[in-house]
Amino acid sequence: MGEIEAHESKLYAELAPLYDKVFGKIYYSRLKQVIQDLHIPPGAKVLEVGAGTGTSFPAYPRHCEVIGIDLAPDMLARAREKIQENGWTHLTVMEMDALDLEFLDDSFDYVMAFHVVTVVPDPVGMMEEVKRVCRPGGRIVVVNHFTTDFPLLGALTEALDPMTRHLGWRTNLRLKPFIEETELQVETIYKLSKLSLYTVLVGRNQKDGYRGSDSFNRGSHSGRSIRNGQES
Repeated sequence: MGEIEAHESKLYAELAPLYDKVFGKIYYSRLKQVIQDLHIPPGAKVLEVGAGTGTSFPAYPRHCEVIGIDLAPDMLARAREKIQENGWTHLTVMEMDALDLEFLDDSFDYVMAFHVVTVVPDPVGMMEEVKRVCRPGGRIVVVNHFTTDFPLLGALTEALDPMTRHLGWRTNLRLKPFIEETELQVETIYKLSKLSLYTVLVGRNQKDGYRGSDSFNRGSHSGRSIRNGQES
């Protein structure tokens, strides 16, 4: 069986109704903290890439405008149900390829990529699109699992990669090369807890010569810091 893309995987289609029950509570608690720590201001325009069933949606303040995009129609159908059930007028979803975003340059103040850089076939290309649609000085937030540098665990995740690619995601993406290859200007790297498998990257979109301060708050976090791709 050849490598497939995430939205083509049975896990992202047949299991969409069970996704929230299995992963929703686990993912939501971590994403809620990340979003709250950003202190998104009123009127901010937010894009969430790979929004899936909208696991993170309850965490967004109603005073901002959020668009979630995904390629999996079954996931988006569930996300639309949530929006309608909860009356979230500040939220909308669209079927769209993260590698070919159908938005003008500089359209968003924040771009979120939660658990998605390891499920797209070209994470560097996706980040190029993310930076394109994010305005100069805007915030880019990535939450994802990255392969550990510990030899034993790292070797295990590398060995699992060919199998997981058949299911729609990769396990061999390393943090430091990802930052270097995407040229993401990272302000903060942290984990939400000492034992967390997931790393949070918060960056400023420093394109078009942007080097100044921003009117939006920098936010704060209470997690464990990592520097230069290494945990501290």
